[in-house]
Amino acid sequence: MTTAPAPHPGPLPASGEREQARAFTSAQYAICLGGIVWREALRFLHQRERFVSALVRPLVWLFIFAAGFRSVLGVSIIPPYDTYVLYEVYITPGLMAMIQLFNGMQSSLSMVYDREMGNMRTLLVSPFPRWFLLGSKLFAGVAVSVLQVYAYLIVAYFWDIEPPTKWGYLTVLPALALSGLMLGALGMLLSSLIKQLENFAGVMNFVIFPMFFASSALYPLWRVKESGPWLYYFCALNPFTHAVELIRFAFYEHISWESLAAVVIYASLFLIAALRAYDPAKGLLTRKGG
Repeated sequence: MTTAPAPHPGPLPASGEREQARAFTSAQYAICLGGIVWREALRFLHQRERFVSALVRPLVWLFIFAAGFRSVLGVSIIPPYDTYVLYEVYITPGLMAMIQLFNGMQSSLSMVYDREMGNMRTLLVSPFPRWFLLGSKLFAGVAVSVLQVYAYLIVAYFWDIEPPTKWGYLTVLPALALSGLMLGALGMLLSSLIKQLENFAGVMNFVIFPMFFASSALYPLWRVKESGPWLYYFCALNPFTHAVELIRFAFYEHISWESLAAVVIYASLFLIAALRAYDPAKGLLTRKGG
């Protein structure tokens, strides 16, 4: 009696193919996004000292440093201002961007912590696309930073620092979203380079402070140009400078097209690099054994 030949291994069953090719619905994407945002919101609410430090840092500059520098650093009439402004009025957009810069670095710190604790691995093995998971985490961080900025603006309002019209509080929102996206993507990229929490202090010293001080946050670029051309060119190429100027113009209901283009380009580069760094096949984590 002859036995029938074994069937040739063919393609996967149709049900298996449909299972793999099945796309998630928009409702499922929304549930995933809501879960990630809710987790970040709960973490932010439980870390009250993070909210306090995010406000204390710019308020120290506003109430103390600005009072001392007011008579030393005069600000001429430069766009978008139509007249001379007090020093604390000039540095307010820079302090708003500073809140987002530190929040982006705090988000990168939380990603390093999640990676050490194993929470990041649990997130990234989700069947959802990796770019969507990282993008959702980035969106959550931007939302938190925007809330922190508006909390600062509430305090600054009682210090007589406000836009020319109330519309300025609304027109600055897209600028805050774009700048928060750029700085958050930068923090996400840095988190792929940091293997241990102890290395975060080095990032603070060699990334955050040069970006903040070598920008137009505390003094206009024409004053920097008087000191030396090399420092001026460094400040002009600094992504944080364009984030500050984008917020400054939007707060006064104007658009700085140069800063808008620069922020969009930098945000795209940082985001693409961060997504590539977290790619298990191409990323930095694989090469470092993370």
